[in-house]
Amino acid sequence: MTKAELIDSVAKSASLTKAAAEKAVNGFISAVSDALKKGDRVTLVGFGSFEVSTRKARTGRNPQTGKEIKIAAAKVPKFRPGKALKDSVTSKKK
Repeated sequence: MTKAELIDSVAKSASLTKAAAEKAVNGFISAVSDALKKGDRVTLVGFGSFEVSTRKARTGRNPQTGKEIKIAAAKVPKFRPGKALKDSVTSKKK
């Protein structure tokens, strides 16, 4: 699903205009991004949590030359799905 398709879906499900839905989606993305930049965790009960994780520095290898390279430490965004989201995605066959 693209951002445009998400905006269409939000507009239909919330009975909003596409312009209002776009503002809502952009506002959500902005709020989550700002919170992660501050180092905060964003938790949506049942849906999941967004947080920042620190990846340690490590040694890698250039696939073309085989030469070792140093990969710097980095902060990366991470999403952990909640139980309700996991349950809605996984099909349980009996």
